[in-house]
Amino acid sequence: MLKIMIPTTLLIPSALLLNSNTLFLVMVSYSMLITLLSLSNFNYPLFLKFSNVNSYFFTDTISTPLIILSCWLLPLMVLASQNHLKTEPLNRKRMFLATLATLQTTLILTFTASNFILFYISFEATLIPTLIIITRWGNQAERLNASLYFLFYTLASSLPLLIALLYLNNNHLHTLMGLFFLTQSELTPTNSNQLFWFACLLAFMVKIPLYGLHLWLPKAHVEAPIAGSMVLAAILLKLGGYGLIRISSMLNPHPSTLMFPILILALWGILMTSSICLRQTDLKALIAYSSVSHMGLVTAAIILQTPWGLTGAMILMIAHGLTSSALFTLANTNYERTHTRTLLLVRGLQLAFPLMSTWWLIINLTNMAMPPSTNLFGELLIIITLFNWVPLTIILTGLGTLITAAYSLYMYLMTQRGTISTQFQLLPPTHTREHLILTLHVLPMGLLIMKPTLISGLFT
Repeated sequence: MLKIMIPTTLLIPSALLLNSNTLFLVMVSYSMLITLLSLSNFNYPLFLKFSNVNSYFFTDTISTPLIILSCWLLPLMVLASQNHLKTEPLNRKRMFLATLATLQTTLILTFTASNFILFYISFEATLIPTLIIITRWGNQAERLNASLYFLFYTLASSLPLLIALLYLNNNHLHTLMGLFFLTQSELTPTNSNQLFWFACLLAFMVKIPLYGLHLWLPKAHVEAPIAGSMVLAAILLKLGGYGLIRISSMLNPHPSTLMFPILILALWGILMTSSICLRQTDLKALIAYSSVSHMGLVTAAIILQTPWGLTGAMILMIAHGLTSSALFTLANTNYERTHTRTLLLVRGLQLAFPLMSTWWLIINLTNMAMPPSTNLFGELLIIITLFNWVPLTIILTGLGTLITAAYSLYMYLMTQRGTISTQFQLLPPTHTREHLILTLHVLPMGLLIMKPTLISGLFT
């Protein structure tokens, strides 16, 4: 694991010391080399599916796809931020890149931690660079309010987790996270153990986020710069899903008095947030609410704890990470030219950017889980799992799928079709850099269609 950790950590001094003329070029090249190096982790061992196990780090079939996704997105975030940083002084550019590298390091630490306390410290450490990115490089004054929401939601929910993990660390000898799949703890059905179960899951339900605990997410997404939006949607939400998979497998049996309300909130949240998307006027807010809707499916699948559900959750998390990051990149290309995110003001961009319109169509189709996309594999597995649990859930998931298709088409038609406004007659053309970013989003989505088992977690 150190072959990825050490080069990623060295990105921080590199951002501060590199020659200004080659700063972005070297950072992108260096981070892409780290990404290619991380792909070697797909070479799983045959039996336990653990590798690189020691007292601090380990990887397995659950953490590896998320580590590779984190590494894959860093060079794309640097590329996408170039125009945003164009007018910034050199020292602020350096600080921005160093903050991104710090966030990347903490994310990899979180996904590879073999000890729950180290996992908790790394999990909380991701908050600091994310807050810096939102508050310093956000576009509007509301970014301070958004960062306060983000900070207090995360801190308030993670304090019960810290208490629960300290209790767990004192009372159980097996602290390797992966070993909880082999040696599960039995919780006696008492009120205190139900509270312990809820305390362990609350921080991750806020991070994923569960409907009702999601109010920080649209604010943070809307106010964050492009790199902040990409990392929030693609990776930070997946920290919640990863934590739920890790910790819920050891808390058996799940108390039904707490499990059923969470499942109901997750399923109801799919409908509610999808419906909110249909009346959004802000493009970034629409994409943010669509993330809450997709993550509702993931939460429901993880809580049910069946092999198909966990496999579907893993596939959907990776597929959604790439799709939502690509959608925010597209929203940013529109914003950089029109300086507005309001859907009513930006119409008919297909006439100005025909190739960009093709990207909009492809990525909206993957967002609505059109076959044969990996989004479809994940959603189908989750919907089948929920149907096997209670057949009536097919109504909620079916309606959610229908509304998802409706708002995806609405987003595409509102931005691409119609008559272009007279105030946008002279728009600068799209750059090769932007098409490269979108190609590097769509390419892994296309390749994973051929072998989705790489990101399935291999639960079956």
